Amino acid sequence: MGNPLVLGIDLGTSGVRVAVLNAQRDLLFSEAVGYPRGLEHPEDWVAGCSQLIQAIPSADRMRLAAMAVDGTSGTLLACSQDGQPLGNALPYNLACPEHISAVAALIPKGGPAASASGSVARALRLIQQHPQPLLLRHQADWISGWLMQNWRYGEEGNNLRLGWCLNENRWPEAFQDLPWKEALPEIRPSGTPLGTIAPALAQQLGLPEQLQVIAGTTDANAAVLTADAAEDEGITVLGSTLVLKRFTDRPLNSGAGTSTHRVGGRWLAGGASNSGGAVLHQCFPGIDLAELSRQIDPDRDSGLQLRPLIGRGERFPVDAPEMEAVLTPRPVSDALYLHALLEGLSRIECQGWAKLTELGAPAPKRLVTLGGGARNPQWRKIRERFLQLPIRSCASPPAAGVARLALHALQQTREQSVISEGESHAPS
Repeated sequence: MGNPLVLGIDLGTSGVRVAVLNAQRDLLFSEAVGYPRGLEHPEDWVAGCSQLIQAIPSADRMRLAAMAVDGTSGTLLACSQDGQPLGNALPYNLACPEHISAVAALIPKGGPAASASGSVARALRLIQQHPQPLLLRHQADWISGWLMQNWRYGEEGNNLRLGWCLNENRWPEAFQDLPWKEALPEIRPSGTPLGTIAPALAQQLGLPEQLQVIAGTTDANAAVLTADAAEDEGITVLGSTLVLKRFTDRPLNSGAGTSTHRVGGRWLAGGASNSGGAVLHQCFPGIDLAELSRQIDPDRDSGLQLRPLIGRGERFPVDAPEMEAVLTPRPVSDALYLHALLEGLSRIECQGWAKLTELGAPAPKRLVTLGGGARNPQWRKIRERFLQLPIRSCASPPAAGVARLALHALQQTREQSVISEGESHAPS
């Protein structure tokens, strides 16, 4: 294959997006589809992936050499040994406070897995609901397994909230005697080859049979990869949820709702709130928010103090599973209400950057923003007023970021092949 292409699949909160890149990282194809029934339904993940892969022009599909998947960090599914879902997934923003004492016994030191909003708490609920033996797989890992028809593996970043110790490359000591330890995946680093696509699926989707499946990352990390952030920039993802990310020279001290990932050999710290754009669509169903935003004067204060959460519970910048949203009083003016909600989101973002700095991340001097909210100029000006930082926007989709992981892995494999071939032809 002279000019191979790579595929990135992004499983977000509201739907699936794919991106195809060439070796120069040019975006050749990008398309998205929503989940008909919602994030909890793994059948919708498969349907979205299948539909979008088959939408790629057939000539480009047959040039694909590697692919990688990202997914919402913490959305957990129980499945059988052969990958069949045992029910709906538990979404990343679902807290399970009834299991917090059991979680504390397993994860005594705190960190991203210790919260009632972490995947250990969701795992305990799933184990109660379904008979064993079972497998516990996060969204991206389950789709990677579907592509290979092999659900053995999990990517390290997607499993931090399930207790994976990144520094020690192992599960916690307390996990060793758990009756459900065999339900956990075999962990592989982000960007490493997992296997090739299942032959039957390759034929069904019109893909090459030697297409490599590469360990991906979380959806927020994929967004960071596509942002090309400078050393002094922080990254804010304004999607259905609000996510803050910052490259650091070492792992951060663990804090509520925070985690440190290793992506492309670099430490990437951050936190994700339960607030975000989903609240805006909940409060303004069917309304054109871009048009409504034009009525806002971003240099003035709304005079309202709202806390725009999608439901009960917050995970970052504070770990508060019982925290209630504050969405009232609702003024008569929709524009004023939207103004107040955007200020509430900006206030959470401001507190989030303060929290990351407190935990040891370098304070950003500028911000780069991705996601749907990055296209709203009034929101950007409100954020600049709260954060006192310049902000630029990036329009590239997270699917392009996870495709870059696949491209890097492909290039490394080919470089190693060239080296090995040279050594085999060297005179003895």
